[in-house]
Amino acid sequence: MELLDWIVLSLYFVMLLSIGLWAYFRVKNSEDFYTAGGKLPWWLSGISHHVSGYSGAVFVAYAGIAYTHGFTLYVWWAFTVGIATMIAAYHIAPRWSRLRIYAGVQSPTEYLLMRYNLTTQQLIAWAGAIIKVFDTGGKLAAIAVLLNVFSGTSITFGILLVGTISLVYITIGGLWADVWNDFGQFVVQLLAGLTMFVMIIIKLDEGFVGIFNMWDRLPEGNSDFFNDPYTLSFAFVMLVINFFSYSGGTWNLATRFISSSSGKTAKKAAILSSCLYFIWPLILLYPMFAAPLFFENLSDPTLSYGKMVLDFLPQGLVGLVLASLFANTLSMTASDSNTVSAVISRDILPNLFPKIKNYSNKQLLKLARITTLSFTILTIVTALNAGVFGGVFGLIISWFAALLGPIAIPMILGLLPVFRKSDGRVAIISIVGGLCFFIALKFFPVDSFALEVGGPTFVSLILYIVLGFLNKREVPARVNQLHLNLDNNH
Repeated sequence: MELLDWIVLSLYFVMLLSIGLWAYFRVKNSEDFYTAGGKLPWWLSGISHHVSGYSGAVFVAYAGIAYTHGFTLYVWWAFTVGIATMIAAYHIAPRWSRLRIYAGVQSPTEYLLMRYNLTTQQLIAWAGAIIKVFDTGGKLAAIAVLLNVFSGTSITFGILLVGTISLVYITIGGLWADVWNDFGQFVVQLLAGLTMFVMIIIKLDEGFVGIFNMWDRLPEGNSDFFNDPYTLSFAFVMLVINFFSYSGGTWNLATRFISSSSGKTAKKAAILSSCLYFIWPLILLYPMFAAPLFFENLSDPTLSYGKMVLDFLPQGLVGLVLASLFANTLSMTASDSNTVSAVISRDILPNLFPKIKNYSNKQLLKLARITTLSFTILTIVTALNAGVFGGVFGLIISWFAALLGPIAIPMILGLLPVFRKSDGRVAIISIVGGLCFFIALKFFPVDSFALEVGGPTFVSLILYIVLGFLNKREVPARVNQLHLNLDNNH
C-alpha cells in the first residue's frame, strides 16, 4: 500500500468516528441507543439489513469458492438469501416491529419471556451471547489478516486498530452510529465494487460482450448453477438456514426490523434488502468469478481477490477497496456488539441483579454503554488470543455455531400463531436435539455436505413443529394476546 491508499483508509476511519460523535447527541435513553427510538426509515433500515449480512469472509472464503466452483456461489448464497429475506418481508419482519410497539422490547430475546418462559429466554440469551464473543472475535482476527496481506502490518496492530475504532463509535453512538456506518459502508462498497467490475471488463479486453463471453472460458463447471458439493439439495438447505438467520435469528438483523417505525416500514425494508441481494452480488462477485482467467492454479484460492486488487488497481483505489473490506467487517462486528449488549443489559443482567429493573432512563443508558464497551473489549481480547487457542479456538467457534440454527427456530417460529402450542419445554427440547445431532455427526461423519451443514437445524425444526402439534397443554392467555397484537396490520 502507498501513501495515497493510507490516506483513503484514514479518511474512512475519520468518517466512522464522526458518525459516532454525531449519533452521540441523538441518543437520550436506552431505547435510542438500542433501537434508534423506533424511528429508522425503511430505506436506511433496508440498506443496513443488507450490508450487515456481509463480512470480510466474502472477499476471502467466498472468493476462494468463486475461484474453485464459480457461479454456484451466487446461487446458494446471495440468491437464497434474497428469497429468504423476501419471505421474511411478508411474514416475519413486520412482527418484529410490532413487538417494540406493543411490548416495548429493545432486544430480540426480550419477547421470549412472555412467549415461552424465563428458562427458555435465559438459555437462548446466554448461549447466543457466548457464541457472539467468539464469532465477533473471529471476525476481528479475520480483518486483521486482510490488513496484514495488504499492508504488512502485524495481526495484533490490525486487531487493536479495528477493535478500538469499533469500540469508540458504537459505544458512544449506539444503533444510530451503526446504521449510518452501514450506509457509509454501502457507498464505499458500491464505489469499490463497481471499480473492480469495470477494471476486470477492461482487462478481459472484449468490451461489454466480455461480461457474457467470459463464462465459456472458465474451468469446467464454474458457469453451472450447481457444482458439487454445492448441489441443489445444498442450496435448499441454505435457503432454510438463511430464512431463520436473515429474518432475525441472527440478532443484529432482527434489530433492523425492531427499530423500524411500523410493521409496514419493516416490510419495505426487508423487500429492499432482498432486491439488493438479488442484484448487487452479481456485480460484486463478478471479479471473483473471473479470477481463474488471470491466475491459474493458485495454491491458495482465498487470496485471489486480494491479488486482483493489488495487481489491477492504481494507488488510492487499493485503499478504497481495503476500506470496503473494513467496512463490511465493522458493520457486522458493531451490529453484534450493539445487539448483544441489548440482550445482556435487558435480558440477562436484570435477572442476576433485580435492582436494574428500577433504574432510571439515565442509568439504563449508562448501563447500555458500559455493557457495549465491555462486550467489545472482550471480543478484542478473544481475537488477540486466537493464536493461543489454536485448534481449540476453531473448535469452539464450530461447536457454538451449531447452536445458531436451533436457537433461531424458537425465536422466529415463536412469532407465528400457527406454532403457538410449541411452548418453552418444546423449544428447549428442539434446541438440545439439534445440538445432539451436531455432536452425533462429529462421531459418525456423513458423505452428504447438505446433511452435515443443515442437519442440526432440520432436526430442531422437526422437533419444534411435531412436538408442538402433539402438545396437549392449553395455550396461555398471554401467548394468544401476544399473537393477536403481532397480527395487527399497522
